Amino acid sequence: MFENGTNGKSEMNVFFYEAFEEEAESIRQYLPDDINAGFTDKTIQEYSQQLPAPIISIRTQSIIPPDWDDKIKAILTRSAGFDHINRYLKECTSNISCGYLPRYCVRAVAEQAMMLWVALLRKLPVQLSHFTQFNRDGLTGQECKGKTLLVVGVGNIGHEIATIGKALEMKVIGVDIVEKHEDINFVRIEEGLAKADVIVCAMNLTTDNQGYFNYDLLRKAKTTAVFVNIARGELSPSEDLLRSLNDQLLAGVGLDVYDNESELAVSLRTSNPSDNSSCNATLGLAKLHQVILTPHNAFNTAESVERKAKQSIQQINHFLRHGEFLWPVC
Repeated sequence: MFENGTNGKSEMNVFFYEAFEEEAESIRQYLPDDINAGFTDKTIQEYSQQLPAPIISIRTQSIIPPDWDDKIKAILTRSAGFDHINRYLKECTSNISCGYLPRYCVRAVAEQAMMLWVALLRKLPVQLSHFTQFNRDGLTGQECKGKTLLVVGVGNIGHEIATIGKALEMKVIGVDIVEKHEDINFVRIEEGLAKADVIVCAMNLTTDNQGYFNYDLLRKAKTTAVFVNIARGELSPSEDLLRSLNDQLLAGVGLDVYDNESELAVSLRTSNPSDNSSCNATLGLAKLHQVILTPHNAFNTAESVERKAKQSIQQINHFLRHGEFLWPVC
């Protein structure tokens, strides 16, 4: 999917990478006549090594070539977080303006987390596989009411997850370096893992917490607990999750994000096998009946896509007129 501009001009102001069909259509509806934009559903590395416009917009899977550093004027990330932008800026040799979109998908991501943990508790993958025999052996699941929900990372999305958990009459506890929400019962991670029936990773990714949910930490969880990650894949390495399930340290895993996601996504889309061990571990997880994997889609609701499109054009408009983003990555 590609347009060489949206208003007939050959020179584009902005190019949107990783824009799936519904998102691109929504962005077009907000485009003013004086902004010429191009779109592709591909990442930078899949699409082209030529910079198509001075302003580019990406999500998490695009890798920006180093030789673009002195050509790009601005980068807008349409991801819920901007850790990938911060990593790029550390290596970048030029002063590039970067912007993000504030809180457009908080509810959408929180509901995806809830969908995953409920489906895991109710053994949904196994239920689906049993339809053709219409038998109920081994399908007895659990209800949410009275279960303990541990939210690790109680920021905007984490707090929304906690709110949903309370509405389901779960006992909600949280772990965060900054305990800013007075309505959350904060605990140490070891205490939380020992109590939790459902563990949800909603942390922001930093250089200090990569691989946070490793095998040794997951050994401290209840063996009946299910683990869900809707934040960043680097926080829960696939190899450690696969080992934890094989060793029966967890009862189930639900993921919407993956370590080495850029390589994994391209490998799956192109059907080209990867020799990356974490990618292969993810494919191993996909074969297990107690695992649910979704394609980094938690943000994707009609409501959030509309908010994202509107905010994207607000950002581009503001940058073109003022030389800076309305919501900058600091």
